[in-house]
Amino acid sequence: MSAGNVIVRFDNVTFNYLPQKPLLEEANFSVRENTKITIMGQNGVGKSTIFKMITGELKPDGGTVSAGTNTTIALASQVMPRELLEDDLETFFGRTFTDKPYNLPKRIKDVLAVVNLDAPLDRKIREFSGGQQARLLLAYALIQTPDILLLDEPTNNLDAAGIEHLTQFLMNYQKTCLVISHDESFLNAFTEGILYVDSFTHKVEQYVGDYYVALAEIEAQIERERAKNAQLKRSIQDRKDKINFFSHKGGKMRKLASKLKDQVETAEEEMVEERREDKTINNFILPAQTNIVGAILEINSVATLKGHKVVRHTLNPPLTLRKKELMLIKGPNGIGKSTFLRSLAEGTEKGAQITKDVVVAYYAQDFSGLDFNKTAYEALAEMMKDPWNQEIYATAAQFLLSSQTLKNPVGALSEGQKGLLCYARFVLQKPGLLIMDEPTNHINFRHLPIIAEALDKFEGAVIMVSHATDWLEQITVDQTLDLGAL
Repeated sequence: MSAGNVIVRFDNVTFNYLPQKPLLEEANFSVRENTKITIMGQNGVGKSTIFKMITGELKPDGGTVSAGTNTTIALASQVMPRELLEDDLETFFGRTFTDKPYNLPKRIKDVLAVVNLDAPLDRKIREFSGGQQARLLLAYALIQTPDILLLDEPTNNLDAAGIEHLTQFLMNYQKTCLVISHDESFLNAFTEGILYVDSFTHKVEQYVGDYYVALAEIEAQIERERAKNAQLKRSIQDRKDKINFFSHKGGKMRKLASKLKDQVETAEEEMVEERREDKTINNFILPAQTNIVGAILEINSVATLKGHKVVRHTLNPPLTLRKKELMLIKGPNGIGKSTFLRSLAEGTEKGAQITKDVVVAYYAQDFSGLDFNKTAYEALAEMMKDPWNQEIYATAAQFLLSSQTLKNPVGALSEGQKGLLCYARFVLQKPGLLIMDEPTNHINFRHLPIIAEALDKFEGAVIMVSHATDWLEQITVDQTLDLGAL
């Protein structure tokens, strides 16, 4: 279906979460009906905020946001709200309707088929894996049959089959769709244009074409701006040198110097504000606990979920994880990978033993290891036996968390900032064992090679679940435990 009338428009939109800290300044863009658009930008730059303004959850401080007359909008969020975890499926999907339809069970069954999921209506949300919850969030949006579908990091927690299914669905989707994602290959399969949120100018730039075409245009524009400014700078410096020389002369030379000053002012006004590339975290070292001898983790058995039944498998011989080793846990969504890692982190996994006194750090895919009510500063300080301000602020800055950001509650941070906060906590914690469940979720792709290098140099042990194939190619995997093959 071809693109139609404008369905979303931002006119000179300004939005501030804090005074003197704008997210958007006079942002202008439009989206036409039946198009598929990607929103790009650095973590914390305001991408999810744009979605909230489109849905009406947030209002701009200046300018106007319009989304068509009688237009229906649905948002598939990044993370399942914690207050919904005790819902069963029928209650969960029933929340989308003012009046519960008589055929709700059939509609739920139909929409679950779209996201390639099958489950009984009385199953509680907390019983689904992270990948399955990601599918439920998409289904929650789709059951509303919206004119505008907003997807916020929809591939997070999805296995390869889930991403393939979602990609095919979006390629065939006949209505307007806006997507926030860091998954380049996924985006390039269906994107028709990009809205780029510039973290320096706080404006939105619009590009037409698939993901890679638009990305190339962004890079080309940066080079054009740099080239123009470099030429103007050379011309300005040449004129300034002549002004210095002629201003000490008499008569006509002084008049020429005055004329050159006017030319310098004109040239300086012609300087363009260069669009700078997103900031990237600097290389960092992930310190490890030093007083560990021998094995760090031994796994004797592991439980999987097959056909809604728990099956425990004995490993013979047991798997042992030592210093400087990384173990990858594989398997399809819903088989029990996250449950296994969570029980390890909580010390309740009966099939595995972590060596006594090993310091354990845990990256939960839903950030459940963080207290959302504490400030970001407090979340870092609690990782240290003797909190030291200078080290806390320096470590936070390494992960692009400003002193102002540290004053905010963890719950107010963007999902990407929460991810970077976790890595900053690990640096201060100095763990012996890192338990990581989808550690690339929400993280800007520019940061991932640096994080991969830090993990490869980590002197402790790592056990990880990840479906990000590009990421896995950047790290060294020493052992693999495939739950799907047991």
